[in-house]
Amino acid sequence: MHTPMFSLIFSLAFLDLMSSTTTVPKFLAVLISDSGVISITACFTQMFFYGFLKAAEAFLLGVMAYDRYLAICNPLHYFTITCSNLVWKLVFCCWALAFCIVVVPMTATIRLPFCGPNKLVHFFCDHSTVIKLACGDHLISTYTGIGVGLCIMITPSFYIVYSYFRIIKSVFKIKSSHGRLKALSTCSSHLLVLSVFYLVGAGVFISSRIPYKSGDVPIMAAFLQNVTPPLINPIIYCLKAKEMQAHVLKLIKKIT
Repeated sequence: MHTPMFSLIFSLAFLDLMSSTTTVPKFLAVLISDSGVISITACFTQMFFYGFLKAAEAFLLGVMAYDRYLAICNPLHYFTITCSNLVWKLVFCCWALAFCIVVVPMTATIRLPFCGPNKLVHFFCDHSTVIKLACGDHLISTYTGIGVGLCIMITPSFYIVYSYFRIIKSVFKIKSSHGRLKALSTCSSHLLVLSVFYLVGAGVFISSRIPYKSGDVPIMAAFLQNVTPPLINPIIYCLKAKEMQAHVLKLIKKIT
C-alpha cells in the first residue's frame, strides 16, 4: 500500500476530506441552528483554504496523469523513477504552487472595503460571492479571481491531455487487443476522477458567472462540488484497485 500510486490516492483522499471540512460543517450548523452568522476573519479563512485545497487537488490530478504515463510508457523503469521521495516532493510542489496562486486573489480581496450590505447568499464564503459585498471598485479582484480560476483549471489540463496523448500513442503500439485493454484499464479510475472534478468544477465556475432569477442554482452547484468528488473518488478507486479490495477484505476478516 506504500507504492507511488497509493501515495497519490492517499493525498487525493486527504485533500477531498479537508476541502469538505472547510465548508460542510458550517453548512450543517446553519441548517441545525438556523444561524448563518460568520465573522469576516472566519469567512476569509474559509475562502482561502477552500481555494487552496481545490487548486492543490487540480495540480495533484496532473501529477497522477504523469504517474499513469510512466506506468504505461516506461513500465520497466516505473519503480526506479517514481520512488517515494519523488512522489512526496511532487505532492509538496502541488501544495506550494496552489498556495502561491491562491494568495494573489486573496490579497486583492482582503484590501477591498466591506462597508455595505453584509448578507452572503451562499452556504460558504466563495470568492465570486464575497467580492460582490465590497462597496468599492472590485473589478481588479474580480478579473484576478477569474484569471486564477482559469489558470487552476487549464494549466493541469494541458499536461493531462499531453500525458494521455502519449499514453494512447504507446497503447496503439501494443499488438494484442488484450494488452491494450489491460493498459487502458489502469487509467480508468483516474479518468473517472478527472471527469468528476472538471465537469463539476466547470459547472460551478460557469453558474457563478451567469445571472439567475433564483440564487439557488449557483448554491446547489457549489454544494455538489463540495460533496460529489469526496464521495465518489474513494468509491472509484476502491472498486477499481484490486490491491485495495484485498486489503479491505483482510481488514473485514480481522474484525469479524
